[in-house]
Amino acid sequence: MLHKKLELLNRIISFKDVHAHCDIPCKIYDPATALIAVLSVIRLIDIINETRDHGDHSSAEYENTIARCILRKEEESEKLKHEIRVIWGDYFKAPQFEAFPEIHNVTHQIMMVASTCKQNVTREDGEKLLELVNHFAEIFWATKDIETDRKISPYPPSLAVVYPKL
Repeated sequence: MLHKKLELLNRIISFKDVHAHCDIPCKIYDPATALIAVLSVIRLIDIINETRDHGDHSSAEYENTIARCILRKEEESEKLKHEIRVIWGDYFKAPQFEAFPEIHNVTHQIMMVASTCKQNVTREDGEKLLELVNHFAEIFWATKDIETDRKISPYPPSLAVVYPKL
């Protein structure tokens, strides 16, 4: 009903057509959220493995810790996949694809390895995912002609993460 009223009003006033091309405000893309998510996935894998190695498997506290970590690992993996999909799908266009054709494969590999991290608790898979997301971040910043550097994150799991040199 509202749509019909707006159409009628448009016929009278003739609003100027506008077209949006971004889901979020233009140029507000940053792989930092994906990088934090992958660090969280690795940290959660570490906590799960530490708890399994040292916990009392018969206690409710053990079961609670494992269940919470699994849930958070799932959520962080999915958040990472979402952030990468948005940047790949909304930010990257023909000029970036031409300059960095490997971005399709990198993105696909991120999706696959993130799913693997959801399915198991192997730290090496988490580290592989971090390397892929770091590579994605390097490509992203290169499309903006911004140099990057790898620095050790200031919190566990204390691994190297790509940061833009601003």
